[in-house]
Amino acid sequence: HCDFEFDLCGWKQDENDDFDWNLRTSSTTKMGTGPATDHTLQEPSGHYIFIKSSFLQLPGQKARISSPFLSRRNKDCKVCGILFYYRMYGAHVGSLIVYQRTTVNHEKILFNLTGNQGNFWQRKALILTGDGDEDFQVVFEGIAGKGPKDGIALDDLTLSREC
Repeated sequence: HCDFEFDLCGWKQDENDDFDWNLRTSSTTKMGTGPATDHTLQEPSGHYIFIKSSFLQLPGQKARISSPFLSRRNKDCKVCGILFYYRMYGAHVGSLIVYQRTTVNHEKILFNLTGNQGNFWQRKALILTGDGDEDFQVVFEGIAGKGPKDGIALDDLTLSREC
C-alpha cells in the first residue's frame, strides 16, 4: 500500500518518459491546480502524486511511474489486483493509462481514461492477470492536456496480498 505520506514507497519514475509525477500536498499548491485534499487523510497537508498541464509540458507529453517488480513465481500471484484513487479535473485534462508491463517490456493496457472526470477522488480496482511465470510491473502513465490548471492526481495505490 502506498499513500505517499512519506515517499514514493518503492514506486519509481520511469526514465522513458517526458517528465515526472510530483509528490505534493494541497497546502503547497496554487488554488485551482489540484485536489483540495489528498484521499488518505482528507486533509490539505496529505500527500499524493500529481501531474498538471503547464507551459513546461506540451500537450501529449507523458509522465510514468512504475511499481516494483511483482513475481508470478509465487503460486498465490496467478491473479491479483490493484486498487487506487484518481482525480482528473479540468476542461482540457489529458489522459490516465494504466499498463501491466513484463520484464521484456511488453505492455498491456488495463485502464484508459481521457478528459474531465470531476473534481473529486474516484476509486478504481483492476485485475492483474498474466501468462506463465513472467514477473511484471504496474505502470501509471499521465498524459498532459491543454489547460494550464488541469491535472491528474493519484493516491492510495494498493496491491492485493496475492501480489
